[in-house]
Amino acid sequence: MSLALFQQFHEALKRAKRPVVVLQASPTVDDFSAAFSIVALCKALGIPCPIVTSGGRAPDALKFLSVFQDVAGDLGNINALTLRVDLNRAKVDGLTYAVDGNDLVVTITPKTGTWQPSDVKITANDYRHDLIIVLGAPDRASLGALFSTYADFFLKTPTVVIDHGPENEHFGTINIVDLTATSVSEVCFNLFMHLDNTIVTADIATALLTGMMSKTKSFRAPNVSPKTLEIAQKLMEKKADREKIVEHLYRTRSVETLRLWGRALARLKADEAIGLVWTLITKQDFVTAGANAEALRDIADELLMTSPSAKIALILFETHADGIAGQLFAQRPFDALLLGAPFRATGTREAAHLSLTQTDIVSAERAVVEHIQSSVKK
Repeated sequence: MSLALFQQFHEALKRAKRPVVVLQASPTVDDFSAAFSIVALCKALGIPCPIVTSGGRAPDALKFLSVFQDVAGDLGNINALTLRVDLNRAKVDGLTYAVDGNDLVVTITPKTGTWQPSDVKITANDYRHDLIIVLGAPDRASLGALFSTYADFFLKTPTVVIDHGPENEHFGTINIVDLTATSVSEVCFNLFMHLDNTIVTADIATALLTGMMSKTKSFRAPNVSPKTLEIAQKLMEKKADREKIVEHLYRTRSVETLRLWGRALARLKADEAIGLVWTLITKQDFVTAGANAEALRDIADELLMTSPSAKIALILFETHADGIAGQLFAQRPFDALLLGAPFRATGTREAAHLSLTQTDIVSAERAVVEHIQSSVKK
């Protein structure tokens, strides 16, 4: 990481009064852990900083982190319009408003006299947030509904991008993309150490180590380097609680989660020739197990770790909206976003969320699996 980049980040953070951390539409444990550490840094600087992702709240498994905080699903009212009326011609007697279809109709009544259109000015106020910190997203499109809804905000507001993937499009004002890192949390650690090595408290160290361990499958991923292991050691020296991380990430599974996993594993299928494993979950499975879709987060990791030849894992499940959703995970050289492109894939090359409508789960299985098989063979 160049000296200029961390200095630019520090200056941007010092100037910001209302930053916001934004995560991709399919955030990982690594993304959330890094976000909590960034917010802890901002808090130490006396700057409030919310976390937002269209992908929903953080997993309950991370609530053991002392820097855990609630995550919003929408940016909300990020700015407002101001209507100014020149009162030299007439004074205000009353003001009313009503909604007419898709229009807001504001009526201002004068005491005496009249106004002309030239007496009225409408201006847009500044956005509520003056700095966007994007973690783990390769491009704006991967932010999902947040970008499509608030495109103007994202295009006009200074943005810091923190990532480690080679697919990152460097769409920020400041781009801190370290291709030698294995996780966003690792990039954040290097960034913090460049700023001030006292920033990483025991609480922040635990959050960062959580992200690194989750992203690297407890340092068993093939891209783990000596540098990554060295950083993990430094986090341990800063009192990161590895035992607590292992306990909450890997040893604590609810009975409901284990029931759902059992139903998923009972239907497990594989195409060993291309390294694909997949399974299906129905609405009734969720009801019987007493679990929800959050319980599926770690199943794919388990499938990939316990199936030596597997490089792609797919979980298709029925949603309450009578549609079919999917979680597609891929290890290099495969790309989950490319493999899932025909099914409205969002996320990253490692993990993508799929959405299929007007179909049943058996038809969805046939369509997605056949597409993956065809794409891999090509």
